[in-house]
Amino acid sequence: MKRVPTMKQLQYLIALADTRHFGHAAERCHITQSTLSAGIRDLESVLGAAVAERSNRRVVMTRLGAQIAERAKAVLREADEIMAMARANPSPMTGEMHLGVIPTISPFLLPRALPVLRERFPDLTIYLREEQTATLLDRLEDGQLDAALIALPYPTDSLTIEVISEDEFLFACHRSHPLAGADEIPREALVGADLLLLEEGHCLRGHTLDVYGIGDARARAQFEASSLHTLVHMVGAGIGVTLIPRLAVDAHITQGTDISLSRLDMAASRQIGLAWRRTSPLAEDYRLLATTLREMTGAGS
Repeated sequence: MKRVPTMKQLQYLIALADTRHFGHAAERCHITQSTLSAGIRDLESVLGAAVAERSNRRVVMTRLGAQIAERAKAVLREADEIMAMARANPSPMTGEMHLGVIPTISPFLLPRALPVLRERFPDLTIYLREEQTATLLDRLEDGQLDAALIALPYPTDSLTIEVISEDEFLFACHRSHPLAGADEIPREALVGADLLLLEEGHCLRGHTLDVYGIGDARARAQFEASSLHTLVHMVGAGIGVTLIPRLAVDAHITQGTDISLSRLDMAASRQIGLAWRRTSPLAEDYRLLATTLREMTGAGS
């Protein structure tokens, strides 16, 4: 019978290719380093070719090893989906779901959503992962996540997207700012304002710059933060101005601050959407999750 790599050997190879370190790869696979080394040697025996160059200080993947590792990710993802099909229950939303959420959504939506989901789907266990969009989508593509709550627009060509709600941007400034208290802020009034932004990697940064009509390369923010909460406190201290999603405002992020909020005189919003792989056998579960979140946020009424 023709020998082929085992799933375990492919897992070892992927871990080694990602970490370029036998010890770190072994930790990721929850095995000893000697077990991982033996597995890689067995894989090379099956392939009849080396997948890595070893030295005392580092691991360098061969071209073949790197190519096989990339192909192996797709193989393991397909295997996971086969298992998901086998575990599929006639009752929707049961078992486990690994859900990614970006930081500008999770603290404002999840505290409301999780109790509702727990009540409606008591046999569903949700494991949450909060990270920036690019990292979440990489994990989603690799099969580490089942679905992800993200903000749109964002490039998602290989994924299925179900839009949950429209999230309006509000102009935020200190109550002593010349624009404080205005019913609507004209776009031209934003020019020259002391703009505060999230750091690179947050999609809200790009969405804010789109509203301002400037590209990221020309952005000169007076302050860049790692969280929306930090931005709010900086605006509350009179350092500058920013845009805040209504989702966060409705969750009282500006409560107790000296911040004035105003609408913009133009369409300015992001969409909150649920993303999953097009090949997932649990697409109906994710559509049901999206529908539940849409009803809960009032977007479905």
